[in-house]
Amino acid sequence: MSTLAFEVKASYAFIERNFFIVRRYWAWELVWLVYSIVNSLSVSYIGFGMEKLGGQGIDSHFLVVYLAIGTLVWRYLSSVFYWVTDVVGMERWEGTIEYTLMAPIRRITHMLGQTAFAVVYSLFHTAVILGATLLFFDIRLANANLAGAAVMLMAGSLSFIGISIVGAVLPLLFPERGSQMTHVIIALLLLVSGVYYPVDVLPAWLQVASKFSPATYVLDGVRATLLDGAATGSLWPYIWPLLVIGLLTIPAGLRIFRWAEHYAKRTGKLHRNG
Repeated sequence: MSTLAFEVKASYAFIERNFFIVRRYWAWELVWLVYSIVNSLSVSYIGFGMEKLGGQGIDSHFLVVYLAIGTLVWRYLSSVFYWVTDVVGMERWEGTIEYTLMAPIRRITHMLGQTAFAVVYSLFHTAVILGATLLFFDIRLANANLAGAAVMLMAGSLSFIGISIVGAVLPLLFPERGSQMTHVIIALLLLVSGVYYPVDVLPAWLQVASKFSPATYVLDGVRATLLDGAATGSLWPYIWPLLVIGLLTIPAGLRIFRWAEHYAKRTGKLHRNG
């Protein structure tokens, strides 16, 4: 029990540390939040824009809700991704990477604190954007299954955490360009996941790739619950791929990260900034 208590306290220490970092750079956080809100509203207004551009017979209200859901879900998932993949870059920025990676704690404890903060931060961030969206658009989801949407987001969090841990290895192996490479991962997921359009409009080979993206299942599941009122029990076809991806990528990511950490220490890449 004492060992467990130590691990829990250590994980909470990383949550608290990240909170203090956010508070210290509150101006940048405000800028990013305003940008995210404006970006979400801009994408959602495409729904009304299509009708004005001559799209007769288009249900603009449905299109606005469709785009708003995609934007909010993607904002949540990408926020989780960036907070986890930035675990190395943030430590280098703060000048604490050697202290953190050489501290007498388990790496799973470290990642647990990092991912827990990522989920809480992303939920809060997304809730603020949702509030702003509701102020601009008359969105009514009378038959929406909000509990089912929450279940989809939590299942999606597990799969995205696994992929994010794998992505966090890149800044360890490639100090000069590792962070840029993580942006490529999230950009490819954005392309194939159907954030702003159904994946059916993609070329056939990209439709195949979309089946390997966890965001595809999260978006389809959330839209089913909010637009069609799908019952939570009917979401299993969307949930089980997310659980499989999470169960495969989280242990694999931790193992790969551990190997990359040892490699970086041996080769002197741990403290390099470029």
